[in-house]
Amino acid sequence: MDRPRPQEDAVRDQLREEDEHAERTNGAKAADDESAAEATEAEVEDGSTDESAGEQHPEAEPKAEQPAREEDPLTAAQRERDEYLDLAKRAQADFENYRKRAAKDIAAAGGRARAGLIRELLPVVDNLERALTSAPSEGDGFAEGVRLVLVDLQGVLQRAGVEAIDAKGEQFDPNVHEALTTREEQGVDSGVVLDVVERGYRSADQVIRPARVIVAA
Repeated sequence: MDRPRPQEDAVRDQLREEDEHAERTNGAKAADDESAAEATEAEVEDGSTDESAGEQHPEAEPKAEQPAREEDPLTAAQRERDEYLDLAKRAQADFENYRKRAAKDIAAAGGRARAGLIRELLPVVDNLERALTSAPSEGDGFAEGVRLVLVDLQGVLQRAGVEAIDAKGEQFDPNVHEALTTREEQGVDSGVVLDVVERGYRSADQVIRPARVIVAA
């Protein structure tokens, strides 16, 4: 039998080393696969635990709304009574305000109508006064009749609350006087009424006709 040569021994040693290296590599891979499998099983177990925990603690469902409580008949009647009472009070207040406004408007309209009628009568009074000024001395029956008519008209005006504006000698007031012209007058201060051309009249709350006057310059 022939003895193996040195090259054959080297080849066999190299083959053994490759086989050992392959065995070590396969062993390490198997160990890695086993670790990976164990990790996967652990994850599965954790997932099942989480699912079981989720199943054990479901989310709370919203509570169903309870039906509205039916109002007691007595309470409902009292509430309706209060509503009608409040409505009646408001209606009464509105009517009272309307009554006051209507009364005020009627009074204002009556005042305007009365003032308009008095303005219509004032020229008659003026003409009667002029007639008496130019009438002859006392004893004339016609003049006496004119005087009686004038007195009656003046009484009507007084009973209506109308009074003449006494302007002569007073300081000029544009609210009650109407200046027709000015005149120089010695010994008289400026702005004093010298003569009354047409008498003015006023009532308690308004000037019906301003007095037409001549004022000192």
